[in-house]
Amino acid sequence: MSDAGDVLAGCVLVITADRRKRELASALERRGATIAHAPALSTISHLDDAALVADTRALIDARPDVVVATTGIGFRGWIEAADAAGLADPLLTVLSEARLIARGPKARGAIQAAGMQADWVAESETAAELRDYLLAEGVDGLTIAVQHHGNGSDGLDEAFADAGATVHSLVVYGWGPPVDPEAHRAGITAAATGRADAVLFTSAPGVEAWLAGVREAGALADIAALVEAGSLVLASVGPVTAAPLQEAGLRTCYPDRWRLGALVRELIKHFSDTSGAIPTADGPLVIRATAAILDGRVLPLTPTGLDILKALAAAKGSVLTREQLGALLPGAQAGPHAVEAAINRLRDNAGSRALVRTVVKRGYALGVTGS
Repeated sequence: MSDAGDVLAGCVLVITADRRKRELASALERRGATIAHAPALSTISHLDDAALVADTRALIDARPDVVVATTGIGFRGWIEAADAAGLADPLLTVLSEARLIARGPKARGAIQAAGMQADWVAESETAAELRDYLLAEGVDGLTIAVQHHGNGSDGLDEAFADAGATVHSLVVYGWGPPVDPEAHRAGITAAATGRADAVLFTSAPGVEAWLAGVREAGALADIAALVEAGSLVLASVGPVTAAPLQEAGLRTCYPDRWRLGALVRELIKHFSDTSGAIPTADGPLVIRATAAILDGRVLPLTPTGLDILKALAAAKGSVLTREQLGALLPGAQAGPHAVEAAINRLRDNAGSRALVRTVVKRGYALGVTGS
């Protein structure tokens, strides 16, 4: 692409996340992407949940030895809920006296935002590493509080209890059905019909809900074929999120570091790679789901023009007959004159007469070059 600032121009990216979707969308839109919001799940806040307040009171009385923060948003939500119930000061006092364990930098950041420091952070950001670390140190006789996310305890409660600890479980937010089921279904349809370049995931529960929708729509085979062909990218924020996709036989990519910024950079890296571009006299031609980019410029094509260019690009310089191209025209406009008019309109919109060659008495071909 000619401009690193708009490297995602022409890309349609489906965001399946509910939490932090605007932050992710803004980062991608700044690089030129078109975003389709299609959350597979909704985030259910428990800030007014009487059970959370009661659990917090019980924890304050219990004076825990260890407090485990599994997510940044959950830890912040917990403090907010305590503040709304008039419990913020006693809770912060109890937390400051306990050993604070964070499942990754985001949880650590939330602890720091509350004016405290984490005593230990799981570098892999997995519950398994956190569990193994505490069990190796020994938890017998300790009181441990675990702030959970919407995907449940990840086995932490059971592991600590089995090892002799008294466990207090606090759930600050959970998962619910998508707020807009139609948008969820539309995102799946776009992915399955080649109208999306990538689908983005930020949580394993979101992936599982998306896959359930895909199977309900009977679209798994179509999506798998597009992924295998390289026409659709499934991008996850990390390996835990990617796992359900891989178990379903779908190839996915994810960054080394589990961050939204790293996910954005992973997408930029992928779509910056023009090694698969088609060489033409006007520069490399890249075909996206709903756009074509010629030498870094998004072409202002009509839907029919894009369909014709996609067909010519797939032929890789071989000739397509007027009859073959006519089948792509809407309605009864499939005659040779209609095809010629569509080709001329495509050339005009592309700003190049050489992009599509006329092969006398045979049809049309993409004007590919040798390099």
